[in-house]
Amino acid sequence: MSRNSTTNTRQMMAVIATVEEWSSLKSLLQDSCGDKRHQLTFSSLGSNQVCDLTVHGRSISLHYADLKQDMTEEGISHAIDGCFKSCTDGICTFLLLIQGGHYTKRERRMIENLQAHFGAEAVKYLVILSLEDGKVVDTLDDALLDLINMCNGRYCRITSSAASDKIHALLEMTDYMLTENGVTGYTETMLAEARKRSTEDSAMKMLRQKVQEAEEKEQAFKQMVRQEEERRAKEMEEMKARHAEERKKEAAEREQYETKRESLEEAVISHRAMLQLQMSATDDDDTKKMSVILFGLSGSGKSSALNLILERACNQYSIHESSHEPPQPTLACERKEAFASGRQLILVDTPELWDEDGAENLEMVKDCLALSLPGPHVFLIVLQVGRFTQGESEMLGHLQKIFGREFAEHAIILFVRFDDNQHRPQRINDYVAGAHSTLQDLIRKCGSRYYELNVTKSQNALSYPQVKDLLSGINKLVASHGGRSYSVKRFSVQELQERKKEIKERKEGLMEVNCLLRES
Repeated sequence: MSRNSTTNTRQMMAVIATVEEWSSLKSLLQDSCGDKRHQLTFSSLGSNQVCDLTVHGRSISLHYADLKQDMTEEGISHAIDGCFKSCTDGICTFLLLIQGGHYTKRERRMIENLQAHFGAEAVKYLVILSLEDGKVVDTLDDALLDLINMCNGRYCRITSSAASDKIHALLEMTDYMLTENGVTGYTETMLAEARKRSTEDSAMKMLRQKVQEAEEKEQAFKQMVRQEEERRAKEMEEMKARHAEERKKEAAEREQYETKRESLEEAVISHRAMLQLQMSATDDDDTKKMSVILFGLSGSGKSSALNLILERACNQYSIHESSHEPPQPTLACERKEAFASGRQLILVDTPELWDEDGAENLEMVKDCLALSLPGPHVFLIVLQVGRFTQGESEMLGHLQKIFGREFAEHAIILFVRFDDNQHRPQRINDYVAGAHSTLQDLIRKCGSRYYELNVTKSQNALSYPQVKDLLSGINKLVASHGGRSYSVKRFSVQELQERKKEIKERKEGLMEVNCLLRES
């Protein structure tokens, strides 16, 4: 079913939050009421508070039940249940409010109650909204990242200065969630099934507990009988076998000696095997390293994409606006590393490796290959969405001339999106389908492998699953080549290793000079 069908039905959200967070959201929305595109009304429905909101012609109704800090588990479940039941006139989803990226024990407790009362199915219809007009955390904690992952990256941030646009982004994310999980939202039928499962689970748990108690009693009785039998047997044995104590002692000493001898033999064998492994092992385990080189013309967004990949691979969310400013043009090859998915990820940023006449810069070529050791494994050709120049159409030819005809077999196209004003950006598959035949031919030569990455603030939440998909595609491409790196025959491995050493020494020397200049 299309996403447009979700906008024709009244959307309602059951808000899960403390009183303080609900008050903060109302304050943020009221502060932004000067925007004509933003209409806001508050009302009451029984014991629940209702906020009806219209942004860019889209309407949403937020229903909130007062969740006090000292509520019992049953009270929290009852309040959320009443809030859900008040959402009877449209599609119902859930909205978790947190303050400044802080995921506290109270919010965790409310989510646990949501899952216990509404079932695991409720998480498919959950969106997380961070209110950020006060103190904001630098890095999201592991528990919140796990919840974001369970919600497939549905995490939004809102401030009073951009409340209208952020609420619109929230609506877009909700539409996408409903398209993926079912336009009907969370229903009474799902709640009934969850309660049925909960009742069955409780009955089964009680039955298992009774069975366990019976088994424990049976085991205790058997143990008591066994202890009594052992006591009597021991008394009989002591009476019969006092004359054999010395012989048993000698047998025990002999057995202890044999055990000690066998242990020493095993230790010698183990030590010998360890020495052999140490002699044959290398200093670094290159099999756990994956190296990627990024290519792209100036202004394509190559450096922005590299920095965002590093952030998401390390499960980081930037909160400062300055971190999204366009980086300076790349003038020299640069290597950056991160640890992701159990292996070391090496990313090499490059300037243009050829001049206007197509002549290659041999020194830059050696630098990028040396910095990518033990790779390169994959090449990323970075293109900006909406821009495809003559120079970019000739880029694959230049790269094949430099690195060999097999370059395209290890290449992936990465489209970077910069437009921060589109509320509904064009899908990348539609963009490729309508692209110029030259661009389509370039994608086909690279095995039709292409991915998308949003580097704008308004679409920042989408970058989490996008980077996840990109890294998955890179892993698949590396696996398809047996994990082997790409070999450029014109340079030997020894030559590149020496080049890498020179770059390191040159960098250390420059750092030492800068340090001396600062001290002077």
